[in-house]
Amino acid sequence: MISRAQGFTLIELMLVVAVIGVLVGVAIPQFNEYRAKANDASAQSDARNAIGAFRIDKSY
Repeated sequence: MISRAQGFTLIELMLVVAVIGVLVGVAIPQFNEYRAKANDASAQSDARNAIGAFRIDKSY
């Protein structure tokens, strides 16, 4: 009986690495865009809160 080794070929592993590379190449710019939008929203919220705090402190 001839025993055949079980496993992945080099081509299959290279294809998996290539697909993962493409997915990462698409995901990183999207992640940076979402992060920038979150930072903008946080800054706007902080500005609104600061304006509200200054309006309250003008009572003296």
